[in-house]
Amino acid sequence: MNDIPGDWGTAVNVQTMVFGNMGETSGTGVAFTRNPSTGEKGIYGEYLINAQGEDVVAGVRTPQPISKLHDDLPECYDEFMELAMKLENHYRDMQDMEFTIQEGKLYFLQTRNGKRTAQAAIQIACDLVDEGKITPEEAVCRIEAKSLDQLLHPTFNAKALKAGEVIGSALPASPGAAAGKVYFTAEDAKAAHENKGERVILVRLETSPEDIEGMHAAQGILTVRGGMTSHAAVVARGMGTCCVSGCGEIKIDEEAKKFELGGHTFVEGDYISLDGSTGKIYKGDIETEEAAVGGNFGRIMSWADKFRKLQVRTNADTPADTENAVKLGAEGIGLCRTEHMFFDPERIPKIRKMILSDTVEAREEALNELIPFQKGDFKAMYKALKGRPMTVRYLDPPLHEFVPTDPEDIAELAKDMGLTIEEVQSKCDELHEFNPMMGHRGCRLAVTYPEIAKMQTRAVIEAAIEVKEEDGYDIVPEIMIPLVGEKKELKYVKDVVVATAEAVMKEKGLYINYHVGTMIEIPRAALTADQIAEEAEFFSFGTNDLTQMTFGFSRDDAGKFLNSYYAAKIYESDPFAKLDQTGVGQLVQMAAEKGRKTRPNIKLGICGEHGGDPSSVEFCHKVGLNYVSCSPFRVPIARLAAAQAALNDK
Repeated sequence: MNDIPGDWGTAVNVQTMVFGNMGETSGTGVAFTRNPSTGEKGIYGEYLINAQGEDVVAGVRTPQPISKLHDDLPECYDEFMELAMKLENHYRDMQDMEFTIQEGKLYFLQTRNGKRTAQAAIQIACDLVDEGKITPEEAVCRIEAKSLDQLLHPTFNAKALKAGEVIGSALPASPGAAAGKVYFTAEDAKAAHENKGERVILVRLETSPEDIEGMHAAQGILTVRGGMTSHAAVVARGMGTCCVSGCGEIKIDEEAKKFELGGHTFVEGDYISLDGSTGKIYKGDIETEEAAVGGNFGRIMSWADKFRKLQVRTNADTPADTENAVKLGAEGIGLCRTEHMFFDPERIPKIRKMILSDTVEAREEALNELIPFQKGDFKAMYKALKGRPMTVRYLDPPLHEFVPTDPEDIAELAKDMGLTIEEVQSKCDELHEFNPMMGHRGCRLAVTYPEIAKMQTRAVIEAAIEVKEEDGYDIVPEIMIPLVGEKKELKYVKDVVVATAEAVMKEKGLYINYHVGTMIEIPRAALTADQIAEEAEFFSFGTNDLTQMTFGFSRDDAGKFLNSYYAAKIYESDPFAKLDQTGVGQLVQMAAEKGRKTRPNIKLGICGEHGGDPSSVEFCHKVGLNYVSCSPFRVPIARLAAAQAALNDK
C-alpha cells in the first residue's frame, strides 16, 4: 500500500519500559506539533493520567486534551512543550510524539514525522517555507503525490461514515465518495438523473463504451467484473467519477434489476454509497462533502512546475474533459480516443451502417456522414486547448463493439439499410471474435478499411485549419496509429494519412505542420522500434496493452487470480496499476533508446493509466520521456510526481 517491498522485512526496537500507571503523578499520551487534519500550528494531542500507552491508543478510556496536562502536572507540561518544539525545529517537520510520565518524570518514547491528510501536508509545507525552516524544493518533496487525490474528489462526512454499514469491498478504481439510487442500465441512469434530478449509482456486470452516457450521468459506478484498468475504471477516472470495480461477491440479475451483497438485496431505486478511494461499499445514503482546494495548493503546484522536466498531458475525449484538465494544469492532450466520439445516439447508426456495408463506396458514404461530427469534436477540443498539442488516436476497438445487440436497434438498422433483420443479424454474428483484444482492431482496421483512416484524417486536418482561420491558434496535429507491430504496416496506413492530409490542405489552400506517429503497445513494436522510428515521428507508450501482452494477462480478468499471486508473494502489486519496471519497463526503455538512435529528435510519451502513478512517473523521468499523459484528475499528481523525480534525480 505504501510502496514498501515486503522482502525488506520489519525493524524492531527493544527498549526498557517506563510505567505511566503508577498513580496520579504518572501518565501517558500522544501528541503532534501541528494539527494532522488541517495543518494548523499548535500542539494537538491527548493524554491519560495513571495509564499505559495502550489505554490511549486502544480507545478503552476517554483521554483528555493535552492542554489540560498544564493543570494536572504543570512542570511536566512546560518541559514537554519545550522538547516538542525542539524536536520540530530539529527535524524541520511536524512531529508525532509518544511520551510517558513516571512518578513526575517525563520520558519521550519516540518521535517521527507525523502522518497527515493531503490538506494538512500542503498547509504545513507552505508554513514551514514561510517560517524559513525548509526550501520550496523540500516542500515539494514532503507531499505524497498520490494523496492529492483526496483534495480533488468529494469525501464522506466523517460523522455520517461512522454510522454507515459496510456490505462489501472491491477494487478502489477511481477515487472519491458517491451516494445515490441504484440503476442497472445506462438508459435508466441517464433518465433518472436528467428527468428526476436524482443522484445515481450505476451498477453493471461490466461496462462497455455504449454505457458512456449512463456513466456520465452517474455519481458513482459499481461493477461485478473488471480490474483497475477495465473500461469502467479508465473512463470513470477520466471523468473524475467515483468507481468501485470487480466486486465478485455481488450476485446480480440485470434483467430483474436487482443484486445481492452482504446479506442484503437491492432493487432499482435503493440507496447505496461507494468509496472509490478505499473500495468499500455501504448500505444507504451517506452524506458527502465537496472537495475544497485552497491557495496553498496553487503555491505547491507552481513550485512543482518550476522543478519538473517532464511535461504533463491528459487523456481526454470531450471538450468538457479537456477544459477540466487544462484547469488542473494539463499542457495538452496525450491521448484522444476517437471511438468514444461515436457512441452518441445520433452517430452510432452511421458507424453501424459503415461496418455492415459490403462495398467501399457504401462505407465511404456512411463515413462521410460522420465527418461533420468528428470534425466538430476536434474543433471544440482544439479551441479548449488554446494552441496546446493534441495526440489523436485513430479508431482502436474491434468493430463488434459498435454493432447492435438490442432487437429494436437491429430492426431499425435493417430498415435503414434496406436489409432483412436476418441479414443484419448474420453480419453482426460474423464480426464476433474469439479473442477481440488481439483481433481485428487498431491499425488492422485501417489496413482492411483505409477509408476509415481517410475520414479521420480529413476531420483532424480540416478542424485544425478551420480553428487556425477562426481563432488564430497554430495547431500541429499529432496523428497516432494504434497497435502497430511492423514498420510496413505503419507505412501502409501512414501513406493513406499523408495522401489525404495533402489533398485536404490543397483544397483548403492552407498548409499546416502535422506529425504521424504510433502507439507502442505490442512487444514486437518495442523490439523493432529502430525500424518503426523510420516512419514514426513520435512514440506514445500504451502501457495498458503493453502490460497485457507482455504478461499475457487479460486486464479485465486478471483481478480473479491476482489476489492469489499477492497471497503467495509472487507479485506485490497490480501490474496494470503500477508499471512493471523490470519487464514492461525494459521494453519501454529499449524502444526509447532504439527510437532515438534512428530519429534523435523523436518525441516520446506515455498515455497508459500508469501516466498518473507516481512511481511510474519517476521511471518515465529516468528513461528520458518527454511527457506523461493521464486522466484529468490525476494531472496534479503527475505534475508533483514529475517534480519529485527531477529533484530526487540530482
